[in-house]
Amino acid sequence: MAALTSVSVTTAGGTPAPVAVASSDTIASTQFGANGCMLRVINAGGTQDSVTISDPTLTDLGNAGTPTAVVVPITTGVRMILIPLSAINPATGLATVNHSFITTVTCELYRI
Repeated sequence: MAALTSVSVTTAGGTPAPVAVASSDTIASTQFGANGCMLRVINAGGTQDSVTISDPTLTDLGNAGTPTAVVVPITTGVRMILIPLSAINPATGLATVNHSFITTVTCELYRI
């Protein structure tokens, strides 16, 4: 598990800093902007990467939410994924991002 650090984007531009992903990464609440974060996932590998953002909310029965996976295609696949403030677990102050494939997959995190 790795802690991701976000980059602010301004009118002067932003400098992307791609980092390797882990099967489970976290984002501290302090890394979020007023509207959340944007995660850019880049897959240079030969297997698709299914990315899910954990849902910290519970159903009326106490079950965890079921997040929908975003599939990042093989080879030169790129996806932008919105991570809303509601993805932050109030008990831990962290949002969790899970990847099904990590070889040659990198990401960039932007505050929005």
